[in-house]
Order: sequence, then C-alpha cells, then structure tokens
Amino acid sequence: MLSTSEASRPWTAAQRWTLVATVLGSSMAFLDGSVVNVALNALQRDFRAELTSVQWVVNAYTLLLAALILTGGALGDLYGRKKMFGLGVLVFAAASLACGLAPNLPLLIAARSVQGLGGALLIPGSLALINTVFPGQSRGRAIGLWSSTTSLVTIFGPALGGLLVDAASWRVVFLINLPLAALVLFSLRPVPGDVPGRAHAGQRPDVLGSALVVLGLGALTYGLISGADRGLSGRPLLIAVAGVAVLAAFVLWEARSQAPMLPLTLFRSAAFSGTNLLTFLLYGALGAALFFLPLNLIAVQGYRAALAGAAFLPLSLMLAGLSGFFGALADRHGPRRLLTAGPALAGLGFIWLGNLGVGSSFWTAVLPGMLLLGLGMAVTVAPLTSAVMGSVDVAYSGAASGVNNAVSRAAGLIALAALTLLMLSHFRGVLEVQLQAAGLPEGARQAMLAQSSRLAQVPLPSGLGSDQAKLAADAVKSAFAEGFRWVCWVCGALALLSALTGGLSLRAGPPQT
Repeated sequence: MLSTSEASRPWTAAQRWTLVATVLGSSMAFLDGSVVNVALNALQRDFRAELTSVQWVVNAYTLLLAALILTGGALGDLYGRKKMFGLGVLVFAAASLACGLAPNLPLLIAARSVQGLGGALLIPGSLALINTVFPGQSRGRAIGLWSSTTSLVTIFGPALGGLLVDAASWRVVFLINLPLAALVLFSLRPVPGDVPGRAHAGQRPDVLGSALVVLGLGALTYGLISGADRGLSGRPLLIAVAGVAVLAAFVLWEARSQAPMLPLTLFRSAAFSGTNLLTFLLYGALGAALFFLPLNLIAVQGYRAALAGAAFLPLSLMLAGLSGFFGALADRHGPRRLLTAGPALAGLGFIWLGNLGVGSSFWTAVLPGMLLLGLGMAVTVAPLTSAVMGSVDVAYSGAASGVNNAVSRAAGLIALAALTLLMLSHFRGVLEVQLQAAGLPEGARQAMLAQSSRLAQVPLPSGLGSDQAKLAADAVKSAFAEGFRWVCWVCGALALLSALTGGLSLRAGPPQT
C-alpha cells in the first residue's frame, strides 16, 4: 500500500496527459448525451419532421451506447485500452462531422448511431486508462478530478447547447466535437500504451450477445415508437414482441456463453438485482421526462433554447454539489434510507413538473420541480453506485458497474419509447376537443389532426383569420401541456416504485466490512 507521501507525489507527464485526454474524451461523449435534447425543437422545425422521427436522433445514440458499452470495455481489455479509446475518439469525431453536415434526418440518425458506437469504445476506455496509468492511492485523486471535471461539463452542457442553437445552429452542437477530438488525440500521444492482460488471452468479444441486444432493444423501441403513430397493434406490435423474444434469446445465450458480456450470476445477489431494478425505474423516468421538458419549455412556454438549457442548472448543480455528502452518509449509515428517500423526492419533482401549464411561471412551476428532482437525484446517485458495487464480490466490481451503466441507458430508451405512446394519445385527444371548441372549419381541424404526430410543431392551416389562428395555436399548446402532465405523472409513479424497491431490496444499517 502506498504511503501518504507517495499518494501526494506530483504526477508524471504521462499521468497528466492521460488525465487531460480522458477528461476531454469523456466530456465530449457526455456533452452529446445532454445537449441534443435542447436542439430537438430546432431539428423538428428545420426538417419539418414528426416527433417520432426526431426521437431517433436521441434513441439511435442511446441504443448503440447502451447495447455496446460492455463490449467496448471488453475490447479494451483484449486489445489495449489506449488503442480502443483512441479508436473511439476517431469514430466519434467522424460521426460528429457527419451529424453536423447531415442534409436530412435519416442520415443524421445514421450518423448518431455511429456516434453511439464511438461512445461505447471511449467511455469505458477513459476510466480504464486512468486505472492503468495511476497506481494505488494516486488513482483516487485522478478519478476524483476526472469525476468533478466531467460533472462540471455535464452541468453546463444543456445551457451551452441552448446558446449554440440560439447563436448559430443545431449543427454547431455536433461540429464543436471536432476541435475537442483533435485535442484528445494530441493529448493521447504521450500516454503509455498498455499490454492486454494475460487473463484475457484467447478470449473473444461476445459478438453474438452484442448483436442480440442491439437487435432486441432496437426492435422493441421501433415497435413502440411506430405504435405511437399507427396504434400498438398489427405490425408495430409484432415488431415489439419480436424485440422481447430476441432479448429473451440474449439472456439464454448469456447463460450458456463461456465469456458473457452480461454475467447473469451477478443477479443471484438480491441487492444487485434490487439496485438494478431501482436504476431501471428511476432512470427510465428521468430519460423520458427530460426528453419532453425542453420541448415544452421552448414550444409551449416560449423560452429561447439558451434559457431552456439553463433550466437544467438547478438539477445539475445540486447533483454535483451534494452527491459527495450523501455518498459519505451512505458509507456511515448504509444506503437503504437514502435509496428510499432520494427516488421519492425525485418522484415529487416529476409530479410538480406535471403542473407546468401554458404560460406557467418559471419560479413557481419549473424551478421548484427541478430543485426537488435535483435533490432527489443527489440523494440517490452516489449511494446507488456504492450499493451496486458493494452488492457483489470485489472481483466483479467492474462488471457490476458496467451492467448498471448499461441498465440506466437502456431504461431511458425503453421508457421514452413507451411514454411517447402516452404523450401522443393524450395530445391527439385533447387537440381534437380543443379544436372543436374553437369552432374551426372542419377542413382545418382535420388538417391539424393529420399532423398531430408533430406535437407542438403542428402547422397551422392557411386561410385562418387572426383570431382563429390564435385559438388553433393555443389548442396545440394546451394539448401538449396535457400530454406532458400525464408523462410526468407516470414518471413520478415510476420513481416512487423505485423508492419502494430501494426500501425492500437493501438491508438497513451501514455496509458490512
């Protein structure tokens, strides 16, 4: 074990460059996971697209990242962390260029898929490189600095994205990755290369497992989103069911595989299963609610993109500022009470945001909800990580962390697809009632209802008088607010279920040592 003096010894040049490269690389990937939501309204307007089409700009990235992040970590173990991290940066940068120049939505979605592949290589590679280059106690300092710096980037990501959209274009949100990637690759040059461990010699990535989880999650998501447009029956239902069947085949394969990407033996621990169920419920709610919130703030409340992005600051600042305190509290008293109280507070935050009507005040409707949500997530995140890591033998801590990371991303993907069904259903129903009450001509009503899958971007028919146009625009905003209310209430229920899961699946008292 290193002494205190050894732990505080100045870092070598190679270690400093490693930290610079991993912080910049991770920040690039984390930024694209948070800033794109703020640009969705501009994307939908520019491409004149339905919400379910624009949604794939988020889903394509999340799908590949969730499905392949475990494989990305395994590839680093097999072929070298520096090599895989650098490859991930190159792939991410090339895909970012394609995103920024995409002339249409299908090409943008394809490029986002490739971005997800790049992220799956570089995100696990960043911490693996730190683990390789920093020995013993100096590793804790490095990880702490990596965590605080990337958290800071994540905090200001949505606000930065909003500024870029307002000042230039949504394309700049992607193109800004190019100079960042160049800096990462420059910083990576002095980083020492690592030799793959002998424990991994002769192993191969779980290619079939990776393919099955991509196909299964992709089919399930596609079926649910298609059902939002056409109704969840017929072909969409068959595709969704096929996705579930492929995911079942994935589980069967992982149970038989000699080197599974998802070690099912981990789930023999009740605490590990419970914490991952909590993760699935809570992060599913978070992913769905925070997808629709910027659309509401921009299209219904009339915020500029920069202000809509800034609305996320209370959540991010509380998460960054209080996570350490609650993590230490969990170390002393155990995570059970915190993992009951935290998700419950987040659930109250979702429910509060559900009261965001047309023209609601930021100070009474948005800010309290984001503060509750931020406090709830701050209470939850660090104790949840500790509980996941502490629920399995230390030899499996890396695998446990990777599984939990993948679960959180898959949860957001599936919940968003499912709640889009709910959003569109309520939006159409309320819009039809509101348009009838407004006394619009039959042709105008039918034209708007035919475009209802564009949600708040439903175009107003030509030929309406000024009063009729205002009534029609107000009907669209009211319908979106009503759909958003139901989404938030369901997200609140999911968060409260996750609180119940935390209370039932974990033991009371401090962790065993």
